[in-house]
Amino acid sequence: MSITIIYSTPSSTAALNSSFVSLPTTLTSISYKLLSSSRPHRSFRLRTTLPPPILCASSSLSVSDMDATGGQSLYPLHRTKTLHLVRHAQGIHNVEGEKNHDALLSYDLFDANLSPLGWKQVDNLRKHVHACGLSKRIDLVVVSPLLRAMQTAVGVFGGEAYTDGINVPPLMAANTGKSGRPAISSLNSPPFVAVELCRERLGVHPCDKRRSITEYRPLFPAVDFSQAKNDDDILWTPDIRERNEEVAARGQKFLKWLWTRKEKEIAIVSHHRFLSHTLSAFGNDCHPSVKSEICTDLANCELRSVVIIDRSMIGSDSSATNYPGKIPSGPDLPSDIASEKHPEEKGA
Repeated sequence: MSITIIYSTPSSTAALNSSFVSLPTTLTSISYKLLSSSRPHRSFRLRTTLPPPILCASSSLSVSDMDATGGQSLYPLHRTKTLHLVRHAQGIHNVEGEKNHDALLSYDLFDANLSPLGWKQVDNLRKHVHACGLSKRIDLVVVSPLLRAMQTAVGVFGGEAYTDGINVPPLMAANTGKSGRPAISSLNSPPFVAVELCRERLGVHPCDKRRSITEYRPLFPAVDFSQAKNDDDILWTPDIRERNEEVAARGQKFLKWLWTRKEKEIAIVSHHRFLSHTLSAFGNDCHPSVKSEICTDLANCELRSVVIIDRSMIGSDSSATNYPGKIPSGPDLPSDIASEKHPEEKGA
């Protein structure tokens, strides 16, 4: 007798507990043959320490069969989150670094603010998120505590221009970062929280060093900075640049932190290197075109929406939409039990 069990294999240990949904999935098939010359084959229960099957277990379905179906899979909705990833708009450091990469070593670019072109990019993305209805669906905005990222976040997902007399703190004070912009209201906007884990690659480049939280609070009064452990930036160092693998590990830690949040649809405004190295852990179990869609570098002010699943149930809540049925209770027998109770109808 031959039994084939088809498993979905995670691309890496880092992606084991949480993974971006991407189809089709690469499958690994494992066959067990039980041969005996002295006794007939008997049914048995197979025990294995391999990961539980994600797609299916079958004695006949082959990998080619799965490929023919498009590699589709089902997953409980309440064990997922929708993430809207945004790279900040063009900053003045992008402009100078394009001319001369060594310019990124200049302290003139400390905590770089958005360029005039960057603000135009923000305005265009804002129009898009309102036109497609995304602005009404976002439960939370998570943003890197660097000036260019926070300017992008509040410009895209914040309320309208701040008006005197409205008793809510602004998301951004007027002319923050030499923007020439009026204050941005927090009225009818989702909550904003600044998180160190999703900031840009650390070290060496002054544009990637943040100001103190004390300086930021009056500039972004309605942004929650409670996640910051220290007032000053103790993570950035002038002589050691964070390694790529360290950025990727920080990205995995950030995704795990997201599962501690109750919100289901979250916008994340971050940076080129952070997003690139975080996304690189995913997509290896996908069709190449899907992997490319996930892992390609983001342009300035690009928005990319993905769904992430919680395979380990480390942060899943109960479903808000599932309904138990049988309310009020009544007869509702499965067909196999009904057949046992009414054998005369078996062949009907």
